[in-house]
Amino acid sequence: MAKSDITEAMQSALVGLGLNAKEATVYLSLLSLGPTAIRKIAEHTGINRGTTHDALKELQHKGLVSYYHKEKRQHFVAEEPKALANLLLRKKQEIEDTERAVHELIPRLSSLSRAAGSHPTVKYYRGGSGIRTILEDVLDSAERLPKKEYAAYSSSSIRPYLYHKDAFPKFTDERIKRKIAMRAIGIGPGGDIHGKDERKWLTKEESAPTYTILYAGKVAMISVSESGVPHGLIIEDEGIYTTQLLLFDSLWNLLR
Repeated sequence: MAKSDITEAMQSALVGLGLNAKEATVYLSLLSLGPTAIRKIAEHTGINRGTTHDALKELQHKGLVSYYHKEKRQHFVAEEPKALANLLLRKKQEIEDTERAVHELIPRLSSLSRAAGSHPTVKYYRGGSGIRTILEDVLDSAERLPKKEYAAYSSSSIRPYLYHKDAFPKFTDERIKRKIAMRAIGIGPGGDIHGKDERKWLTKEESAPTYTILYAGKVAMISVSESGVPHGLIIEDEGIYTTQLLLFDSLWNLLR
């Protein structure tokens, strides 16, 4: 691996720890320079002195840089790389604290949402990340039901977009892990049974342009634009959901 590639990899790792690009550059420069005055750090990194000063101040706050005075000048020193492990531990603790706070807050926020009224809502999503958001909502919502399950009209032409690397390639594994059951009416060829699911086919010939999921008082629809970009929507309305589920159940009972 070339030196530039190594430096880029190190900078990327530091950014992952919460440093910005300039802080990472300053820290790596200090490691190679040793105790150094701010002027030489700025010259070595090519970052102006004011920005270098700000970066050093933030690195001190993160526990990665210290300083001492020599001949009335501040000399900055990079802490040993093992200090990065301590920073990682602090970051993990912050994430865990935030996770606990969010989980405690969700019920209160949900009650506020319910108190706002029972009007139907429609939410739109676009691209692989949008499809992942829809599928995550399916799992999260179905998992909270007394009987953890959902139903779907599984379109063979849309199915690959659900499991694309930009969407949710491990969706089925996650569904099985959470012990969520699924009934699917297949439209078009393909569609395997993986666990805790049942599948019947309306047709194995012609596909449908929309993949539809019925779950927890919601109806999600996923389609693809003419340019090949997946998009979808979630309709939150108990009446629409109940009607669609009634039609699904009737068709399900007719199919073999």
